[in-house]
Order: sequence, then structure tokens, then C-alpha cells
Amino acid sequence: MPTIIDLFAGAGGLSLGAARAGFDVSCAVELDPFAFSTHRNNFPNSAHLNSDVSTLTGPDLIAAAGLKAGGLDGLIGGPPCQGFSFIGRREILDSRNDMFSHFFRLVAETRPAFYVAENVPGILDSRYDEVRARAFQRLPKNYVSIAPIEVKASQYGAPTTRTRIFFIGFDPKRFDSHLTEIDFHPTNGTQLVRVLTALHGLPTRIDCRWQSEAQGWRKLESEVPGAFGQKVSGFIPAGLGNPEQVARYLNSSEVSGCLGTRHSDEIKKRYGALKYGEQDIISKSVRLNPEGFCPTLRAGTGKDKGSYQAVRPIHYKSPRVITPREAARLQGFPDWFNFHSTKWHSFRQIGNSVSPIVSEAILTAIRKKIR
Repeated sequence: MPTIIDLFAGAGGLSLGAARAGFDVSCAVELDPFAFSTHRNNFPNSAHLNSDVSTLTGPDLIAAAGLKAGGLDGLIGGPPCQGFSFIGRREILDSRNDMFSHFFRLVAETRPAFYVAENVPGILDSRYDEVRARAFQRLPKNYVSIAPIEVKASQYGAPTTRTRIFFIGFDPKRFDSHLTEIDFHPTNGTQLVRVLTALHGLPTRIDCRWQSEAQGWRKLESEVPGAFGQKVSGFIPAGLGNPEQVARYLNSSEVSGCLGTRHSDEIKKRYGALKYGEQDIISKSVRLNPEGFCPTLRAGTGKDKGSYQAVRPIHYKSPRVITPREAARLQGFPDWFNFHSTKWHSFRQIGNSVSPIVSEAILTAIRKKIR
């Protein structure tokens, strides 16, 4: 089985897509201790490094993954995007921007057959031309780089409009044929998944008193139909998932993360009066349209940036914000995949993640051509 290392792994959206595409997630690197714990919980057989990517070398990664020099097939990752995001301050000197360059430094030092780096559309802004150029200069000359690919998740079968940029390159000597931009286009016949389908079967009535991890485990009301249902209910790659939590899901149809949020009667009244797609004037939360797609879920901020809670969409049927499990569905994560026990960290992890439906599509295209 071809091997990958996931840098800036977060909770594991890219890793899950890679595993479902037929890759062995040999090692994952994540600095945030809460995301690190979530990744390790869902990928118990992978090696994990709770490290700053800028401090690691190629030999460090190869050794941690248990590989030999030249034995890595793919280096993937989503370098921090906050410095490039249109909704952030977009500071050129944001230190997190350097992580994009460190990703390509490690491509040069590990020499994988291919690389995949994901980021926000803002990274293509002309003000970051030098940042990108500096990063690409680190690439060995034998790599072929594909023009940046813009991916809108809804076109790949995820129920969100989340749009991201993928930078993909490969060593042609290790592929049966060249990868091209066309390989990563959405396939014909991809089923578009709306909010109504995405949230099907999850409990609609959420008690605001459900605040603990134990209280967040709730029984599914019914199965999700169609291809999306298969994505969220099954296809568990060997060795993935926390064994006890997966067994609870498979044997009892219970899912985690159905945590409530306390709203005053005034807020409930405001939320209940909103039309689909309309934004609450105070909280800025948008009421989901059951026949539409979920807008891009936001992550909020960590302690270093004020610990701000992410703005969450409002459920289309109930006058409340969505639960972490509903957010996970809207991002394309399966029900057996578990996040942090708190709402704050769960939403940070989901909002920062790559939809595994998207990453599976991208990495399946690569898997088909790798030698």
C-alpha cells in the first residue's frame, strides 16, 4: 500500500480521504494538542508527531513514519491559511505564512512521488506572489507542478460550498502517466448533496442541557439515503477509528457530538423568524436552506487570538445553532469519526478541516496513476 505523511494534519480530513483512496497514513504531524489528540484517536495505527513543522527535517519525518529514504509516496498537508484568508487581516508578515514554504522544504527533503498542499483562495492574491515563489523555489527540478486547482466542495459531493486551492506536483518517473488538471475535475454524475440530505437521520430536537461528552451521544433516527449515506455510514478503512466508539456506532447506531447550546427566548424568537438563507442581525448566523448547500463553516480562534467561538449556522427546522455532529455531516465527515468533547474545539477542528469527500476525490485521482 502506498504511503503518505500528513503535515498540519488537524483532525484528519486530508488523512481520511487519503486512507479511503487506498493510502497508508504512515505519519501525521500536528502542533495543536487538541487536534493532535483527535487525529490520534481516529488514526490509532499511524505514527504521530506533536511538533512544529518548521523544526522538523525530512529524515525526522521518514524515521517517524518507519520508512526508508526514498520510500515515501506522498506528502500532503494544509499549511495554516489564516494569513491568506479574505476574512482575516491578511498580513504579509504573518509568521504562519512561512509554513507554506516549510511544506515545500520538506518535499525537497523527503522526495515523495507526489505532494498535495491545500489552502484558501486568498493565497493566489498578487500580494502573496513572493510567498508562493519562495516556496516553489524549494522544489527539486524533477517535479512537475500542476497549475493551482480551485475546488468547490459541493461539486464533489459534499454538502458545503467551501472552496479551496490545491497545489499538486509529482515525480514523473514514479507515475505510469502524467497527472493533469483534468484528472481532478469533478466526475460526471456526481450526486449533489443538499442540507436536507446531509442532516437526515440526526436528532432534530436537541436539549440545550446536553453539554457533556456523555450527553452528546445520541441514537440516529434513520439511515441516510444514497451515495452520501454510504460515505457517512460506512467505508471504514482497516485500522481507522477508535475501536470502542466505532463499535458503539455500528452496534447501537449512536453518534457523538449532539451537544446543545443555550439560547434565550428572545434569540429563539429571532432565529425562528428568519427565512432560509437569511442572516441574524446580531449573531451573524445564517439559517440553513434545506434545499441548498451549507456555507463555509468557520473555525473561530485559538487562545493566542482571543478564543473566539466560530459563528455557527442556524438549523433549518429548529431555532438553534447546529451541533458539532451536524457540522461534521455538513463538512462530509462520517458518523463514526469523533471530534473533541467540547463544542469550541470540535468546531475549530471541523472548520479548519478539508472535507474528506474532497480529499478522497483528489487522492483517488493520484492513486490511479501512481506506479
